[in-house]
Amino acid sequence: MKAMLLRVGIDKSSDGILSPIFPDGTFEYIPLSENTESNEIRTYHDVIGRKGKPLSAYLPPDVAHRKVHLDPEFTTFTYGDTGRKSNYLRKLNPEDLLVFYAGLTPYNGSEYPEALYIIGYFTVKKIWGKNNEPGRTATIRVIRKKYPTNSHPQRVDIKDMALVVGNPEKSKLLEKGILISQKKLNKIGRRYHAVSPPMEKLLGIKGSIQRSIPPRLIYAEHNLGNLKKLLGLNS
Repeated sequence: MKAMLLRVGIDKSSDGILSPIFPDGTFEYIPLSENTESNEIRTYHDVIGRKGKPLSAYLPPDVAHRKVHLDPEFTTFTYGDTGRKSNYLRKLNPEDLLVFYAGLTPYNGSEYPEALYIIGYFTVKKIWGKNNEPGRTATIRVIRKKYPTNSHPQRVDIKDMALVVGNPEKSKLLEKGILISQKKLNKIGRRYHAVSPPMEKLLGIKGSIQRSIPPRLIYAEHNLGNLKKLLGLNS
């Protein structure tokens, strides 16, 4: 068994903003906007967050009208990608953990720092496209019909897509974010997100987690045990 950590959600490099974290530690998961030709029609106005407001309520007007790229998606517990990231996804096996973290920023007087937080996880059940199986066009039609609420299969060009499906009984969007980063300075004095010292000790990973590629992998049994405790999973 192993765990893979991937960064997801809206961020400053793509849309100029982060998802909000509230004074009680709860948060809204706001996905990226869609930047590729797609059959997705929903915008941030159409997606209602856990606080009962449309996601557009947390976004500036120039972002709020954009189409949403709702992936990962925590109703069907699916996450898809192509290119380099899909190659990493294909290395996952059933019962592995796919752990998602996102940039969150304080909202409405929150004292939580702007940082990277674990927001949810899948316990892998199945991976469509794991072996680039034949009949790819037919498979994609099945995926689009089976998981219509995930935006990634709605993209026009998804020939090499891998789609991870989580076990719904062992996958979750967390209620509260789990802080995993600390800002550090690089050689030219620019701040970046690195694994915080407490998380280095608990999870056995270190260095920059500013981006998803390459993903951070956890193999050691004691580190996996610590991760499961953080996520509220039985070890």
